[in-house]
Amino acid sequence: MGPFFSVTVGLGDPQGQRFEDVDALVDTGATLTTAPASLLKRLGVTPTRKGTFRLANGQQVEMDMAETRVSVEGLETTTWVRFGEEAAPALLGALTPEGLLLGVDPFNRRLIPVEGLLM
Repeated sequence: MGPFFSVTVGLGDPQGQRFEDVDALVDTGATLTTAPASLLKRLGVTPTRKGTFRLANGQQVEMDMAETRVSVEGLETTTWVRFGEEAAPALLGALTPEGLLLGVDPFNRRLIPVEGLLM
């Protein structure tokens, strides 16, 4: 069994009134949480900017981004999300769990509460 695991992420509209659950692969190598563009659009999330991202193969791509509400492990926050391809899996990127003070326990394949740092 590898270190990869999935968690349920509630993707919401920007107001946090409607959420849809998705199984997202925890990917701390990805900066942003990513979901299929059609799901984000269905929730009323519209792109507000483009960002440049480097893919695993080294290629750089420009992709749509927006801020919206998400829920992970019973905690809710606003975070940046990337509009992904329809066939690609949803990803929980590093920014979202860090903002919720959650860390990755790769041995038990789960997210765990961590303390914030002010050093």
